[in-house]
Amino acid sequence: MSGVAATSFGIVGSGWRSEFFLRLARAAPDRLRATGVVARRAERGVERTARWGVPAFRSADELLAAETPDFVIVSVPWAVTPEATRELVGRDVRVLAETPPAPDLAGLRALWDDVGGSGLVQVAEQYLLMPGHAARLAVVREGVIGTPTSVQVSSTHLYHAVAMMRGLLGVGFAPAEVSARAFTAPLADPLTPDGWRGDATPRDATTTLATLDFGGRMGLYDFTDNQWWNPLRSRRIVIRGTHGEIADERVVRLADPTTPVESRLLRRQTGLDLNLEGNDVEHISFDGRVVYRNPFRGTRLSEDDVAVADLLELTGAWARGEGPEPYPLAEGLQDHRLSLAIEESVATGRVVATGTEAWAG
Repeated sequence: MSGVAATSFGIVGSGWRSEFFLRLARAAPDRLRATGVVARRAERGVERTARWGVPAFRSADELLAAETPDFVIVSVPWAVTPEATRELVGRDVRVLAETPPAPDLAGLRALWDDVGGSGLVQVAEQYLLMPGHAARLAVVREGVIGTPTSVQVSSTHLYHAVAMMRGLLGVGFAPAEVSARAFTAPLADPLTPDGWRGDATPRDATTTLATLDFGGRMGLYDFTDNQWWNPLRSRRIVIRGTHGEIADERVVRLADPTTPVESRLLRRQTGLDLNLEGNDVEHISFDGRVVYRNPFRGTRLSEDDVAVADLLELTGAWARGEGPEPYPLAEGLQDHRLSLAIEESVATGRVVATGTEAWAG
């Protein structure tokens, strides 16, 4: 990475999510640098400075007056994100908005009307940059399983799962018919973001199932409350195509009209057993070819952190005019438009048709 400019970013917001970005800057200081944090409460700013060694400011104007970063991350509550985004775009600042970029359909449409034409807003959607998903996407794009026709995601929730479906299917902004239902059953929930409960008592957990019909291509959504953290619920992904399928790490396809063959997506994971290279995903290979290489090898980051760090660096390159848009605002709006349709279908018991939105053009 020698010769590549370090990416600089400011953050508007001082909540728990903002600390993800600060932690990445600390893990890779030669490549990622936080210029400061805007905190609504002075005491929160003092805490962030003490913990992460970055200056704190009370307003975006103060942040930008001190130093102009490549871009500014908007990491605030959902209801505040649109206004913070508008404020920065009004100052001609490039923005990376947290997901979702607005809380409801009216908000999505209004945000597009106000800033969609600026070309200044990206969305912090990282899931297809995660090592396993990035490797699957590479294999799909090579045409190994033919034309993708369906994606089943049981991993993460709503707009993130939708982003995975849309990206793997290549459906763009196609309208969809969404049918969803929710079911409740007891489930032990021993681990939360705050740590282990020390209690295995089953609690009611809701599982949401939804189909998203894109007119010939289909997404199947399956998510249980706290599935991210609950070690009793696995994560699964199945991508089916005209000539084969990918099920997690297993790839089946036709070598010729009478010969189905099977391969695996294989990780080189260091730090296991007597390997002393440190704990890292080095790369993922398919049939002897590397289809994914960790861009942050040596940082010992988790896979989700690798994806977010990769997104930050891609956003920096875009902001400096050195690379393409990593995840434009229109994509993030479409993801949440479909996730809102899932919730509406659950609430009403009806199929919800999404239509074509202004950002699709």
